[in-house]
Amino acid sequence: MGFEMSRYSTFVTPIMLALLAVAAPCSARQPNIILIMADDLGYETITANGGESYQTPNLDALAAGGVRFEECYVQPLCTPTRVQLMTGQSNVRNYIEFGMLDPEAKTFAHLLKEAGYVKGIAGKWQLGRKPGLPQRFGFDESCLWQQTRRPPRYANPGLEYNGEERNFTNGEYGPDLVNDFAIDFVTRHKEQPFLLYYPMLLTHGPYVPTPDSADWNPEAKSEEEDHAPQHFGEMVAYMDKLVGNLTAKLDELGIREETIIIFLGDNGTGAGTVSQFQGKPYEGGKGTTTARGMHVPLIVNWRGHVPAGGVNDDLISSVDFLPTLCAAAGVAPTESMTLDGQSFWPQALGEEGSPRTWLYSWYSQDGGEQRKREFAMTKEYKLYRDGQLFDLKADPLEAGKPIDRAAWNDRQQEVAKELGAVLASYANARPAALIKPGEPATKANRQRAARRKDAAAKVE
Repeated sequence: MGFEMSRYSTFVTPIMLALLAVAAPCSARQPNIILIMADDLGYETITANGGESYQTPNLDALAAGGVRFEECYVQPLCTPTRVQLMTGQSNVRNYIEFGMLDPEAKTFAHLLKEAGYVKGIAGKWQLGRKPGLPQRFGFDESCLWQQTRRPPRYANPGLEYNGEERNFTNGEYGPDLVNDFAIDFVTRHKEQPFLLYYPMLLTHGPYVPTPDSADWNPEAKSEEEDHAPQHFGEMVAYMDKLVGNLTAKLDELGIREETIIIFLGDNGTGAGTVSQFQGKPYEGGKGTTTARGMHVPLIVNWRGHVPAGGVNDDLISSVDFLPTLCAAAGVAPTESMTLDGQSFWPQALGEEGSPRTWLYSWYSQDGGEQRKREFAMTKEYKLYRDGQLFDLKADPLEAGKPIDRAAWNDRQQEVAKELGAVLASYANARPAALIKPGEPATKANRQRAARRKDAAAKVE
């Protein structure tokens, strides 16, 4: 089956706007939306996905009562995924550097604000250290770690509440404090539609004890104290517990049926962390462009609306979340927005939808061209910009060598041509202003570097 390139036009058409506007089911009011993103949590860690090393009963319950997506792929690292998630654009278009989101970017919080939502963000920031950025990106309230500084995040953390720095020194646990804020936010805003974006602090390394661990140390002053690999499982269990705290509060408030819950990971599990998955050892690969680094859990739950026990194997990309949130809320993205994502909301509701047949990724930790990895993939094959083709059915983790070009069969030649067309469609998508000094010294790149310098001055 050939690819339908027009289906994935990067521009939102009037027809798409109309479809998005009516995509959300009719209800007495717009649904609340909670988007939860765990930090460094690969697909293999969740019991409902076939994980065997950890206990995730609350996430398993969300999956049993909703839809579990088996083929969700994000970027290999935290900031690149956050940028794609919030803007609906591929990193090739707007990724500047690690720890930054373009202050001029339009986010899903902006779009839902225009629809009357109150918006809160709680957890890990890492999108720029200038004060006021969460509000600039459309959020009304915030409780964040790593906003304008980088203190500890676990025992005795430093957080910022609506931009105000608060340091905790009496044995408090950062993930608990953030969870408390999230629960308070939904409690205070239960009478109006709200968006809560909850990028969790857990389960990022260092792997340290939680308050439920036998060796929990409430006097720890550094994130590195008591670090040990076995604590990863305890952090997974505590992350799951915090999700359960929030969902229990929704039940207590009587707003569970009015609230969409979406859970995913921001990238693969930390490199070297080995888990048992579907009867075999599975090593985390954060930072790599293989499934180990990009394949993450995705669960959508909305009691009474999303069919219980659903399993979907459509390809999902991190650029798809902005249009999906808009569709769920009945909001149309601004017509002038350039989007690389498409809504998977119909699939969440148990409908066929319009599944993507490919996804595209441009990944560079520092935003430079020298170390970038660029590819397009289907569920069966992956083609890198340099021509390497992998059979993902035979070699899902890309552990072997790419297929010898001289040995490509007819199907592989056809797929390579189609994926090559996808890559060609993004060949000039990188804005000239984002080409960094030190890139290949061609005349064109020197001109791009000068323009990028002007743009950087605007960002500062």
